[in-house]
Amino acid sequence: MRKSARQEQILSELKLRPHVRIGEMARRFGVSSETIRRDMDELGRDGRLSREHGGASSSSFANLPGYGERSRERTAEREAIGRAAASLVQDGQRLMIDSGATTFQMARALTVSGTRCTVVTNSLEIALTLSTSKVIEVFQCPGQLLPSEAATTGIDTVDYLKGFRVDACFIGASALNVQGIQETVPGFADVKKAMIASATQAHLLIDSQKFDLPGFRHAGDLVSLDTVVVDRRPEEALAEELEAAEVSVLVAT
Repeated sequence: MRKSARQEQILSELKLRPHVRIGEMARRFGVSSETIRRDMDELGRDGRLSREHGGASSSSFANLPGYGERSRERTAEREAIGRAAASLVQDGQRLMIDSGATTFQMARALTVSGTRCTVVTNSLEIALTLSTSKVIEVFQCPGQLLPSEAATTGIDTVDYLKGFRVDACFIGASALNVQGIQETVPGFADVKKAMIASATQAHLLIDSQKFDLPGFRHAGDLVSLDTVVVDRRPEEALAEELEAAEVSVLVAT
């Protein structure tokens, strides 16, 4: 059995029960315990299961809503954040825009604004939206396509991003807490890290429902950000950490 088929069988088993053990899966597939351990480690890094001592359990992140479902939620808040983020862009700037339901709203606002700029993005929908403008030049990242996210990811995407130097990047995230920027979609943390590293300024677009949620993959420290664009101000510990990191908070109206 190929690795991909074996890993899918492990995930299928976790749909039927909450926990599987390494030894049990090794006997079932006729492979070594080390092989199953590597399978589970890889699936764990991708957020498709949660690794535990001696085995794995079903990950709460495995059934995350896809881009299409997320884009229909909290639309008014996302639109306001998108408009506020677009207002940060100056004529002639070079940008990177991350895939996401909120960054998509920024792309729509940017298209309507008539701001002349150049954009590198890993989002298919953002690229198509921006391409309707006569004053925005668009570069689409290559890479592995994630249909549920309408976006590319993987080593080809990251390497492509590293080839650019831009004035600012605009990224989304699954969560923001005192530990920093958090991501749950497989491969997206590395894309965000590459965008931040390639940009003079980094702006995070995130709605308040994602404040203080637990993270799965760390995508960057708070000090890596210049601005957080939100629908309401964070409270207490997170607000204090953002201030200590000298991150500006822009509240969309």
